[in-house]
Amino acid sequence: MWIKRLLKRIADPVDGWLLLFVLLISALSVVTVYSASNQNPDKVVGKMITVIVSLSIMWIVANLKPSQLMMLAPPMYVTGLLLLIAVAAFGVSTNGAKRWLNIGITKIQPSELMKLAVPMLLAWYFERHEANLRFRHFVIAAILILVPAALVQKQPDLGTAVLIAAAGFYVLFLAGLSWRVMVGLFVAAAASAPFVWTHMRDYQRQRILTALDPMQDPLGKGYHIIQSTIAIGSGGPLGKGWLHGTQTRLDFIPESTTDFIFAVFGEEFGLWGNLLLSILYICVIGRGLMITNQASTQFGRLLAGALTLSFFTYAFVNMGMVSGILPVVGVPLPLVSYGGTATLSILIGFGMLMAIHRDKKLMKK
Repeated sequence: MWIKRLLKRIADPVDGWLLLFVLLISALSVVTVYSASNQNPDKVVGKMITVIVSLSIMWIVANLKPSQLMMLAPPMYVTGLLLLIAVAAFGVSTNGAKRWLNIGITKIQPSELMKLAVPMLLAWYFERHEANLRFRHFVIAAILILVPAALVQKQPDLGTAVLIAAAGFYVLFLAGLSWRVMVGLFVAAAASAPFVWTHMRDYQRQRILTALDPMQDPLGKGYHIIQSTIAIGSGGPLGKGWLHGTQTRLDFIPESTTDFIFAVFGEEFGLWGNLLLSILYICVIGRGLMITNQASTQFGRLLAGALTLSFFTYAFVNMGMVSGILPVVGVPLPLVSYGGTATLSILIGFGMLMAIHRDKKLMKK
C-alpha cells in the first residue's frame, strides 16, 4: 500500500503527456549522440546522466506552487544580472568569448539562468499590474528585457541574447502589447538596421553574409553550413541508416554532438526521421499551449506561454541554422544536443509548466 502511495506522490506533479514527449526526444538524442561522437560511450553516459539529473530537478520544480514561482522571480532576475556583471569582470574566456564564471567546483553560464528569469520576472510584473495596465508598463518591461540581453551580447553571445529577448517579447505579446506598437517596433528595427550593422562585430557580420552565400568561402566561414546541408540532403527520404552517415564518420560535420547534431540526425534518418522529430517538437509545443490556455492565473498564462514559445524558437533557430536558412548563432537543438546547461534550463522550464498545470487541477478539486 505504501508503494502505491509513493508512486502516486511521485507521479502527481508530473504531466504525463509532456513527460512522454521529453523521454521520446531524449531517447532519440542518446542514439544520435552515440553516432555523432563516433560511438564514444562516455558521451552517451554523460548525456544520460544529464537527462536523469535534469528530470529530477524538473520534478522538484513541478512540486512548487505558482505563487512560490512568483516569489522566486525577482531574486532570480537580480541574481542573474549580478552574475552577468561578474562574468564581464571575472569571467573565463574561451575562444575569444567570456561567457562562463568559475565558482570553484565547476563553471556556470549565467546567461542560461536569464532564459528563465526574464519571462518569470515579466510575468510577475504584469500579474501585479493586471488591473491598471498602461503603456508605460510595457516600456519598463522592455527595459527589463534589454538590460540582460545587452550584457549577454557583450560577452559576445548573440544567439543567447536573441533567445532571452525573444522570451521577454513573448510575455509582452501575451500580456496584450498593441499590434500597432509591434508594427512600429518592426519598422523601427528595419530602419535601424544600417546602424546596427555598423556596430556588429566582424564575425557577426560575416555569419550573416555566409548564410546568404556560403560558397564565397567554402573552406572557411561557409564550411559549417555547406557540410551540414550536404549531410541533410544526402540522407534522402529514409536516411543512410544509424551509424552509417558518411559525413559523420569522416568528420566533415563540425560540432557534430552540439550545434550541428541535426545534420547527423538528418543524414542517418532522412526526411522521415526529421518529420518524426518535428512532430515530437510540435507535440511538446501543443501540450505547452494547452497548459497556457488552461492556466488559472495571469502569471501562469504568461509564463507558460513564454516558455512554450521559447522552446519553439530554440528548435526553429537551430534547424534553420543547420539547414542554411539562418545565420549560425550557436544555438543547440533542444533536448537533443549534447550539453548539460541547456538541457537543464529547458527541463526546469517544463517543470514550471507542470507546476502551472497542477495548480489548475488542484483548483478544480
